[in-house]
Amino acid sequence: MAPAITLAAEAPKLSAANTGFMLICSALVLIMTPGLAFFYGGMVRVKSTLNMLMMSFISMGIITILWVLYGFSLAFGTDKGSFIGWTSDWVGLSNVGLTELWPGYTIPVFVFMVFQLMFAIITPALISGALADRVKFTAWSLFITLWATVVYFPVAHWVWGTGGWAFDLGVIDFAGGTAVHINAGAAALGVILVIGKRVGFKKDPMRPHSLPLVMLGSGLLWFGWFGFNAGSWLGNDDGVGALMFVNTQVATAAAMLAWLIYEKIRHGAFTTLGAASGAVAGLVAITPSGGAVSPLGAIAVGAIAGVVCAMAVGLKYRFGYDDSLDVVGVHLVGGVIGSLLIGFFASGKGQSTVEGLFYGGGLTQFWKQCAGVFAVLGYSLVVSAILAFVIDRTMGMRVTEDEEIAGIDQAEHAETAYDFSGAGGGIVGGSVSALAGTQSKKVDA
Repeated sequence: MAPAITLAAEAPKLSAANTGFMLICSALVLIMTPGLAFFYGGMVRVKSTLNMLMMSFISMGIITILWVLYGFSLAFGTDKGSFIGWTSDWVGLSNVGLTELWPGYTIPVFVFMVFQLMFAIITPALISGALADRVKFTAWSLFITLWATVVYFPVAHWVWGTGGWAFDLGVIDFAGGTAVHINAGAAALGVILVIGKRVGFKKDPMRPHSLPLVMLGSGLLWFGWFGFNAGSWLGNDDGVGALMFVNTQVATAAAMLAWLIYEKIRHGAFTTLGAASGAVAGLVAITPSGGAVSPLGAIAVGAIAGVVCAMAVGLKYRFGYDDSLDVVGVHLVGGVIGSLLIGFFASGKGQSTVEGLFYGGGLTQFWKQCAGVFAVLGYSLVVSAILAFVIDRTMGMRVTEDEEIAGIDQAEHAETAYDFSGAGGGIVGGSVSALAGTQSKKVDA
């Protein structure tokens, strides 16, 4: 009888299809940052529009350079003590082969790197919504440089890096409930507790100046989020990416409807701002959970997030913290809800065999989720507050009161978002002639 032959498992080969898919997903995630800029830009008063846009756009510049220089290595390099990574060959990306594959997958390291870069870009940009109207642009630029280095890069390693403590513990975060949304939301809370309220908070009207811009921004976010979520399975052909795509749509729809129903009952109207905010709340909540729950579970996650986040945005008036554009109420609270509900709604038929309480799995996964959620929340809150305090005491975080009242766009960027001088023609050129002719006719009459 011939001896049995053991065949070695075939090593993964580069897949052109998966590579192309992931590059498209990377572009979709990138477009979320301009989408966020429009979403936030429409929600502020007209005198702060450009500053809000720039606070997102500058992240695309600063974080890209940091990621190439050392951020990718810190987040996804060889584990060092379960807290941080480091691979010297990835510093500056000069020693990465063009066809070198990401371990265990069929896409190049460069593709994985650029996909994760887009996550690193949008996360600090999310924080900016809480700081509208009052932060120096230079101080903001320095803050996100330091914050990405000491908060985002380590937390990304905890959650997604091989050897990261949360990863090894079994905390489920498909695409960024902890690393992105809780991280950014907690950071926002830490900073605003240090820098204080806007001039006129709870006294002056601070309504959105352009709800069409808000709706455009939320639409771009919804569109790009399919790359954010479905792409996070890195092109594996086992159906989980498709499940995540479906659940992203389902949960977002449920959250938007739930938010609108809540505000109709609570405030008597269905608002466009409520629709946009509800959609974002659903996107946030399904981000960590969408690979672990069924579509029916996604409806539940979205509906719960829509109602709870709608309630949470009012907490700033009760407790007196000035979260300008509800980053805490939507991103922090939505991220916590989406992450913790995995412990109840995980079906065992998606990204893993883990089952939540409602599927007979007990509370084991819930407690793991709690560990990940509150560790990230506490770390980001404390370190972000310390960074803001140090910057505020050295170079100052805020513009002057006079500059804030006059408008941060003019003070920080020497520009205004809209030029109304020519609106309707103005009394210039031909308009002067027309006015003169009209006066002449009145005299003749």
